[in-house]
Amino acid sequence: MSDGQIRGLVVAHGSVAPALVAAVRQISGCEEGALQAISNDGRGPDQLLETVREAAGEGPVLVFTDLSSGSCAFTARKVAAQRPATAVLSGVNLPLLLDFVFHRDLPLHPLVDRLVAKGRGEINGACIEEMVRADRALSR
Repeated sequence: MSDGQIRGLVVAHGSVAPALVAAVRQISGCEEGALQAISNDGRGPDQLLETVREAAGEGPVLVFTDLSSGSCAFTARKVAAQRPATAVLSGVNLPLLLDFVFHRDLPLHPLVDRLVAKGRGEINGACIEEMVRADRALSR
């Protein structure tokens, strides 16, 4: 891992974190140290807190959580409050994590702003009728 690059921790419920990190590694080929998965599975609040603190190590870190409340988010915010150069981003998704691994050389605050915009921008939807009309228009 290069000096100055921000490390990411994905702290989430059950198998969410390992699945997201595995997908990011498969798609991007990023080095293992860039992004680490931490599950709350089988960990009480104190154990989860110690695991995240230990994983944060030294240097800047961005902690991604699946939800903005619950044990993972509470733990992430507690760690961030006690450690400099730490940010928390909740509502993690795959496009956001991919953008992170390719831009983790940015300073922490601009990186967080960029990722929030990226994560929100990747959320879209349509009712089935709209999708069928769009698919028909594309096939013409």
